[in-house]
Amino acid sequence: MTTALSHPDYPAFLASLKDRILHARISAARAVNRELVLLYWDIGRGIAEKQQTAGWGNAVVERLAADLRAEFPGLRGFSMRSIWEMKRLFMAYSEPEFLQQAVAELKRTKKSAHSDFPQQAANGVNS
Repeated sequence: MTTALSHPDYPAFLASLKDRILHARISAARAVNRELVLLYWDIGRGIAEKQQTAGWGNAVVERLAADLRAEFPGLRGFSMRSIWEMKRLFMAYSEPEFLQQAVAELKRTKKSAHSDFPQQAANGVNS
């Protein structure tokens, strides 16, 4: 009887598992990064819309930064500067030229719960 460690199929089996683990880790990292970009874009959208429709001034960014840091003390990325960058992200990636390219690209990828964010912005739909 051959043990698993000395079986001729074991090295190939191990290599296959290692490839699968690495692929899963990369996929997970991509999913996390995608969700963070969507979150930041949506925060920027919300700020821009409130400033335009509700007349909120620039002070809202300082208040949001303080409130978000208080609510999520161990979470980084919600400084005043970061929140301004979120608004800039939204403004930069809401241009019609970008949205047209993004929508075309999204049609080529798998659909997900958030995959229509540029299309919603292009159509003026709020989420």
